[in-house]
Amino acid sequence: MAIKVENQASVKVPKNAEEAIQSALDAVPREHLRGLSKVVLVDRIIPERRVAMPANISELPGLYHPKQGPSQPWFEIAVSALLPADSFFKRLAARLNFKPNLVYLVLSLQAQHYYLTLSHGIKKNQYEGAVRSYVEQYHNAWREKQGGWRVKLFKPLRPFLEKWTKSLRKKYQAEQKRKSA
Repeated sequence: MAIKVENQASVKVPKNAEEAIQSALDAVPREHLRGLSKVVLVDRIIPERRVAMPANISELPGLYHPKQGPSQPWFEIAVSALLPADSFFKRLAARLNFKPNLVYLVLSLQAQHYYLTLSHGIKKNQYEGAVRSYVEQYHNAWREKQGGWRVKLFKPLRPFLEKWTKSLRKKYQAEQKRKSA
């Protein structure tokens, strides 16, 4: 069963947005999507009267709406946050990175849905770390599915690159520790 994607945005959304959303949700196990009804694309997120929300909510790229009464949980994605109308180079960079940013946002909203409704035994102060690791895990799985010859070419090199980044990170932290002391 595919999740319904509604486009209520007046901003021109790239053609592949709905396919990107569906492919992101396909990377997640079906049992994690239980109860989710729809994904709505809007221009910007408008605060609701019934819920106290921060003043800068219009700048949020996405919002998870949990189950309330008879309505099922759903996601709201602000397209204007993903595609800014600033300078030419910012618009170009936003268009080039639209699909991965959209997938990352959908996965983060999905992680919120999973940990708030389906997962048990996680305390409030542990949600952020759990959501980050969930998103990282399934974003890597999505990237593996979407990747073509580049992923296959660099996959054997990944362990060496990860070791190298780990050693560089340790050297950087040691240097920072030495400077601060």
